[in-house]
Amino acid sequence: MSAQKSTVGPNPSESVENFLKAVYTLQHVSERVSTNALAERLNVTAPSVTDMAQRLEDAGLLNYQKYYGMRLTDEGERVALSVIRRHRLIELFLVRELGYDLHEVHDEAERLEHAVSDRFVEAIDRKLGTPDIDPHGDPIPTAEGTVATVSALRLTQLTPGTTGIVVRLDGGSAEILRHLTAREIRLGDEIQLISCSEVDDTLEVVIGGRSEIIARAIASSIYVDSDVS
Repeated sequence: MSAQKSTVGPNPSESVENFLKAVYTLQHVSERVSTNALAERLNVTAPSVTDMAQRLEDAGLLNYQKYYGMRLTDEGERVALSVIRRHRLIELFLVRELGYDLHEVHDEAERLEHAVSDRFVEAIDRKLGTPDIDPHGDPIPTAEGTVATVSALRLTQLTPGTTGIVVRLDGGSAEILRHLTAREIRLGDEIQLISCSEVDDTLEVVIGGRSEIIARAIASSIYVDSDVS
């Protein structure tokens, strides 16, 4: 991303969309997003983030205070959610209609989300039957800009003996998603935590009627709703 080359208008540039999407994600971790946190996420310099933040504040998309960080305005959030909607619908289309594996879709969707039209996105939405979640279990924002919340805990947060349904697979690591696919761990599977081992940092679970030993690093990417089992 090159903040200096970005423009803001009726059709935001790719760099603006990526910036707003990153702020949206980070502000769910911290009330105000720091320049350094955003620079690290976007792999750019802190001065380029500051420059972009000032431009987007002038455009009414961001509230920015030097030393105190930034937060999206209502309009900035609308733009961010529109990009996220495109991304998640494209991911689901790639999996359902084109046979992509789960670990392959993120980078592809990152490229396509800035190129497709709203008409194309809505056609995908209709083709897929107006889905609520993407292939990772993340909620798909509506065309009106609302987004549901997912109630779930990491598998590593459960107590032994708890049974639940897999409702989300964290898409942050393609390698972990590849591993989950190979182990046939999918959304909608019933899973029971049997035990946790501090010796080798693994969890024993029963999923799909079979016993599995899962490394904690892998298990932390599996989110479970124990209220629907």
